[in-house]
Amino acid sequence: MIYVVAWTFKPEHRDAVQARFKQTGGLPPEGVRMLGRWFGIGRNQGVCAAETDDPLALARWAQQWSDLLSFDIYPALNDEGIAQTIP
Repeated sequence: MIYVVAWTFKPEHRDAVQARFKQTGGLPPEGVRMLGRWFGIGRNQGVCAAETDDPLALARWAQQWSDLLSFDIYPALNDEGIAQTIP
């Protein structure tokens, strides 16, 4: 399943977020494949597309950052997937 992972952070957390990202690369744990990641220019937010069959692995990834970031995570379908839902 593909998930959209969107995050925001407060301006006062910017330096800590950047430091952790530089240190870890923000890579997902085993069991989650990051398909792409984008950062809002001049904004304290970003979005990622990730694929996993293990939502607990995705939750662990979010948990690693939850002291600094707020998340909105939801499943997503591509064109072919959504077409199957249309009668």
